[in-house]
Amino acid sequence: MTTTELVPTEAGDARITYHRAPAPKALLALGHGAGGGIGARDLVALAAALPPRGITVALVEQPWRVAGKKLGPAPRTLDLGWRPVAERLAGQGLPLVVGGRSAGARVACRTGAASGAAGVVALAFPLHPPGKPDKSRAEELLESGLPTLVVQSAADPFGGPAEFPELPRGHVLVEVPYGSHGFEVPKRAPVGQDEVLELICRAVGDWVLGLL
Repeated sequence: MTTTELVPTEAGDARITYHRAPAPKALLALGHGAGGGIGARDLVALAAALPPRGITVALVEQPWRVAGKKLGPAPRTLDLGWRPVAERLAGQGLPLVVGGRSAGARVACRTGAASGAAGVVALAFPLHPPGKPDKSRAEELLESGLPTLVVQSAADPFGGPAEFPELPRGHVLVEVPYGSHGFEVPKRAPVGQDEVLELICRAVGDWVLGLL
């Protein structure tokens, strides 16, 4: 069952699209990246695959997307647009895991501990801008203060798995073969797109359920 809800924030109204589990054990809230919305292939796949496993998935659209804008605001404004949503979700009586892809992963890392979440799922964490490894954002990930799952493509120009520093205890990194920042698999790869999405869904589902 899919339902939507608008949540007022200091940055404008955010929108939650719920993909509800029939017998929920946990709630996974996922935000989108700076260049796209909740139609990203990994978010769509997770919203379809996890509810049958007992995980309700809440896909969260930032206020700038709800307002029809094309470019995301500064990190502080993204955090303002996320915190009230996390508070709303935390009050629903299920263990809450927060996360997102790219910029959404950064938001979850920065705000997860304060929201009362049990963990963070970081999909395609943008470790650095493409071609600028000196401008690292690793601190946000390393200091999330919560168990954190990182799902990263081998060919991600924002930082592949080999570029990540040693992760603290409770952090887990899962490498996705051949994928881009959007987990897109080239046609020449020996694995298909569906296989990669299944890998991501299995890794996230197993990890979330392992927190319970």
